[in-house]
Amino acid sequence: MQVRPYTYASLEDVVEASGQGPALVLVLDHVTDEGNFGAIVRSAEVVGAAGVVIPKVRSAGVGVGAYKTSAGAALHLPIAQVPNLATALDRLKGAGFWVAGGTEHAEQDLWHAPLEGRLALVVGSEGDGISRLVREKCDFECRLPQRGRVESLNVAQATTALCYEWLRRTMAGEADE
Repeated sequence: MQVRPYTYASLEDVVEASGQGPALVLVLDHVTDEGNFGAIVRSAEVVGAAGVVIPKVRSAGVGVGAYKTSAGAALHLPIAQVPNLATALDRLKGAGFWVAGGTEHAEQDLWHAPLEGRLALVVGSEGDGISRLVREKCDFECRLPQRGRVESLNVAQATTALCYEWLRRTMAGEADE
């Protein structure tokens, strides 16, 4: 069986999908595992994210494995491939997004971080985390609090938790209006 290659959106498509108010864009810094990539796309779609941004190199893309893991979410969410994540983050900042880095090395936990409004959430690769140049573009970083002995969750699980904190705050803000 053969399928047509996936047609990626442009970064401008993602910005356009974000509208004017609160919006979430996930930026994946060299997430190479197709299963993690698909699970992140699924979580992004479920919480109502405007899109996902990935680099053109050293990154999982929308293939059979990612599509299957995303449970079809890859068809309902713009996924942009960009040549340079740092430049893409500058463009997102220009569109009113704050850039948050999700990393276990952050001092601030997600409960005390400003995970609301127009947010570009950067998560890093399974082994190396967020690259230095991309990390320098982040306005702030946050981590998941934990009590156990294992170093951290995998990138898909951690991203899901961060996405739901953004959604919780967004929905609470809508209820206050």
